[in-house]
Amino acid sequence: IDDVCAGAEYLVKEGLADGDRLCIDGGSAGGYTTLGALAFRDVFKAGTSLYGIGDLTALAGDTHKFESRYLDGLVGQYPEEEDLYKERSPIESVDTLSCPILLLQGVEDKVVPPNQAEMMYNALLKKGIPTCLKLYEGEQHGFRKAENIQDAIDSELAFYGKVFGMDIPEAVELKVDNI
Repeated sequence: IDDVCAGAEYLVKEGLADGDRLCIDGGSAGGYTTLGALAFRDVFKAGTSLYGIGDLTALAGDTHKFESRYLDGLVGQYPEEEDLYKERSPIESVDTLSCPILLLQGVEDKVVPPNQAEMMYNALLKKGIPTCLKLYEGEQHGFRKAENIQDAIDSELAFYGKVFGMDIPEAVELKVDNI
């Protein structure tokens, strides 16, 4: 999280990026990085999480068997270090979130179950933060269908257009809550 924030801040300092429209996106662990950067730092103005982790504690109990001990090496032993899981979970820091977030998720994802995106979406809705959740039928962890990959890219562009008040010609229809 610190690295992506430092990189973005450097680009702004060098005049290569607009600090008022700085966005972040990522999928899977990159989705966690996106949500973490938005929850724990004040660098980006909006973001998109594709099948990202918002609640490490829930993931520790929900992911499939192959990934079930993956977090032990990255975060700590669960449940012994549950406090660390909570501290590093973006959903536990919704109070520090203030920027729009698009959540894109495969319905059949067994690595990062859809409840991760749904919990984050509901928390953002409750706080009044502009947000949108798009669930993709027939998709697992990472989108594989060409039409869904294209829709995800188009939806992200439409989302940023709405958030920053930019006219995006032929933008896909996208309902952003709390905007």
